[in-house]
Amino acid sequence: MPIPTKIHGFELRSPYAGELQYFAKNPHVAGMATEDNRIILNPASGLSEQEKMAVAQNEALRLFMKQKNFKPEFDLTDEQMKFFQGLKADYAKPENKLAAQHTIISRIMSGDPSAGTPSPEQMKAVKQLKAMLPK
Repeated sequence: MPIPTKIHGFELRSPYAGELQYFAKNPHVAGMATEDNRIILNPASGLSEQEKMAVAQNEALRLFMKQKNFKPEFDLTDEQMKFFQGLKADYAKPENKLAAQHTIISRIMSGDPSAGTPSPEQMKAVKQLKAMLPK
């Protein structure tokens, strides 16, 4: 199944030259939401089409939550904190709490196992977000 050109209303575009350089230096980054509110995928990531679709969905959901100013009420679990510690974005830091929450919700929704075991509060936030998404 090919990746669509839009997910949840957000366009996928080809990476610009500078973004391709970033991906070359950071091959572990499969994709990202961009400053122009679009989604780019790392063409050299080696992911399957299904995995690329999950990454694109993660990024679209993060853009949607940012656009809607969605601020869920939950903390990361110990398992999630341990997973995120030391990453460049270091979602375990208090100042990155909202970004971490958005990341966890999007990963839960796309079935990404790196979300860990979601808490009941996280599942409540997922349900709230699902209700906000366009049909």
